[in-house]
Amino acid sequence: MLTEKKQSLMLVINPTAGKNQARDNLFPLTNYFFTHNYHVTVFPTQAKGDACNYVAEYATQYDALVCVGGDGTLNEVVTGLMMCPADKRPRLGYIPGGSTNDFANTLGISSVMEKAAEQFCAGKPFCCDIGKFNGRYFTYVAAFGLFTEVSYETPQPLKNALGHAAYLLEGAKSLTSIKSYALKVRCDDEEIEGKFIYGQLSNSTSIGGILNITRTGVQLDDGLFEVILIHMPENLLELNDIVASLMSQKLADCKHIFFRRAKSVTVQSDAPLPWTLDGESGGSFTYSQAEIVPGAVTFNLDLPDNKSEA
Repeated sequence: MLTEKKQSLMLVINPTAGKNQARDNLFPLTNYFFTHNYHVTVFPTQAKGDACNYVAEYATQYDALVCVGGDGTLNEVVTGLMMCPADKRPRLGYIPGGSTNDFANTLGISSVMEKAAEQFCAGKPFCCDIGKFNGRYFTYVAAFGLFTEVSYETPQPLKNALGHAAYLLEGAKSLTSIKSYALKVRCDDEEIEGKFIYGQLSNSTSIGGILNITRTGVQLDDGLFEVILIHMPENLLELNDIVASLMSQKLADCKHIFFRRAKSVTVQSDAPLPWTLDGESGGSFTYSQAEIVPGAVTFNLDLPDNKSEA
């Protein structure tokens, strides 16, 4: 009813997300939120950085904040929230509209936008950990190496035909085509040194359509990263062992894959190491430091029954 007191909602939307799917669903979304007790103010992004700037400046004035777009837009929104005082950050909703939507998959958020809006309105607060990497924030993953590049190079027909395995197969045609990085990595009090072809620090069960970590033991509010480092294989047998372990998701069973949980991670390399943060360029560094920020952002979610495993 118009006389009913409504909560204020900041709707940050990337109009071009999902081949303009976000733009095409703008009215149904605002209408849905209005009929579910929210006054909506729409903030459409027009350039990179807009979402972060909008949220940092205006989010504390609202009861709730909803992001409509892909993982990159969500990263900007979360970064903006982290610039706000912790006690004034509104609860956050996510309506996925990108091509990958890793974090939405982890949270069990529907790919149907109006259904995702329903999940927000019916949800409850859930405090989620956020990653901090060399002063920048990331929602679900910081990564380097082979698969971070292959995802942009694999021909689309091959992706469609082979699914997620295409990333692995395209990148593993021969040992000579695999680039390795000599690194010294510290996970809390444990140190490992060697040549690695891939690494990730994550707080998610789905990474880029490449690695789908089993839900067992992965929690978004435990104050820990999942750390994966893949050694450079010395021969084709080791390469096949790595690929088989990734395909079966039995990471801990492969001696060529380092899998740990940690609160903080440092990575040292002789040459600048290029990173991606939530699928976007994160810069190149010879020394990187990452830490988990426990319970930094409160999502409003209609979580599945196995919340502790999601």
